Amino acid sequence: MKKFFMLVAVIGFTALSAQFAAAQEPAAAGDTTATEAAATQVTDASQLLAGSGEEVPFHQALKTKFIEGGPGFMALIILCLILGLAVCIERILYLSLSKTNTKRLLAAIEAALKEGGIEKAKEVCRNTRGPVASIFYQGLLRYDQGIEVVEKTVVSYGSVNMSLMENGLSWIALFIAIAPSLGFLGTVVGMIQAFDAIQAAGDISPNIVAGGMKVALITTVGGLIVAMILQVFYNYILSKIDDLTIDMEDSSISLVDILVKYKNK
Repeated sequence: MKKFFMLVAVIGFTALSAQFAAAQEPAAAGDTTATEAAATQVTDASQLLAGSGEEVPFHQALKTKFIEGGPGFMALIILCLILGLAVCIERILYLSLSKTNTKRLLAAIEAALKEGGIEKAKEVCRNTRGPVASIFYQGLLRYDQGIEVVEKTVVSYGSVNMSLMENGLSWIALFIAIAPSLGFLGTVVGMIQAFDAIQAAGDISPNIVAGGMKVALITTVGGLIVAMILQVFYNYILSKIDDLTIDMEDSSISLVDILVKYKNK
């Protein structure tokens, strides 16, 4: 599943890059000075923000801002967003499929113990998906070794399943950290380019300064937006892991109690 989302992310990024490259070709056709380019960018921005009587489509405005921010850094920021979302979606699907109705499972195990003993309870766990059923099955496998061994086994396999649920979170955290960093780096590079344009023009023109500052800050905005989006998904995934962990621990205690009652009969 994870490889599938990564493949979709790469395909989407490739198509997006091709679209942006095609959008840039008309702009690169003529030879303009740095002053004229900055003035044109400011004019486009004023028309986009203030409005010129025509409604600009959202995707067109987004494409314009992407080009103004610099395709190099903006492409890296969007790549962080695509890969981060791919990992987030994979984790959400994994955790959603890991959810088990533990009350129903415990009731089924208790009824199976009364009808057919441990082997029947094992069959119930084998036919139930999710990490909770897997943990219960490992505990039931060691029932003949004593309740204490069953309890230790449940705790050990619970830790393993918690690690599996947290798999991939480090990558999401990396994208959350690197997206704004790329934005700040693009801002610094944009400021350097603005000062180069001022030096080339030989005059501190408001158009040059405003255009360079705008281009530099767009990358910062993009990086911060990507980080905020991924942070929301990251916290949501953590909350689902916490819910599953609490459910897992509570149901494990209930399983031990059921086995103790079964043994004392």
